[in-house]
Amino acid sequence: MRSFVASVVLVAVAAASVYLSYELVVKPRRALQDQIREQKGTILKLEQEKQRLEAYLKILKRIDRRARVEVLRQAKDQQGSLQTTIRFTEVDDAGKPINASRELTLPGQEVYFDTLVIKFDDHFIEQGDPIKGGALLLFRRVFSSTMRAEDGFVIDKEGQVPEVYAERQATSEFEKDLWKRFWDVANDEKLAKERGVRAIHGDAPYMRLEPDRVYEICLRSTGEVVITPGTRVAPPQAE
Repeated sequence: MRSFVASVVLVAVAAASVYLSYELVVKPRRALQDQIREQKGTILKLEQEKQRLEAYLKILKRIDRRARVEVLRQAKDQQGSLQTTIRFTEVDDAGKPINASRELTLPGQEVYFDTLVIKFDDHFIEQGDPIKGGALLLFRRVFSSTMRAEDGFVIDKEGQVPEVYAERQATSEFEKDLWKRFWDVANDEKLAKERGVRAIHGDAPYMRLEPDRVYEICLRSTGEVVITPGTRVAPPQAE
């Protein structure tokens, strides 16, 4: 009888020890391991998101096309109307002219730079797609607030691939078709999706130009067209 009772007690103590060991050691350890595993997964996701955002920030800083606008003269004509003469030059990232400059004289002081912009889905940009990895821009025309847009000075020929893209690399049939059917794509959601286009429209930023200043019109790879604040031209040094 005593032996039986002792055995029962031993079994109970062993069972209690196993239970306590599980509750106080094994279970907390498993919970800790699960927590560590979950935290590692979270850290990995955050690191991937960080890398994606860093890559996107680099893209935001990239300029796909830029032009320099120099205000050469600003004076009234014989009729007393203000005339602004600018030199429009497309340049590369180092500021070197890509093609011949054009001098344009416009009435007034507020000058519009009419453009057509094609923006592709973000994932093409993030992946660095050779064709859709940036935005495309056509400098349609330049006009002022005191003249009709239709009377503006044409820069790139509408419906054709801008010369600057053709000079940089062989133009694909895809790009040719996009520019040729610009307004068709702009007004057809299905066509736009088939071509990976996120947005396609006209954009005409303008600036109140001041004499002896230089401005830059820039197209970011995400499709934003911006005009930088004017920089005053340094006066020529006397010999």
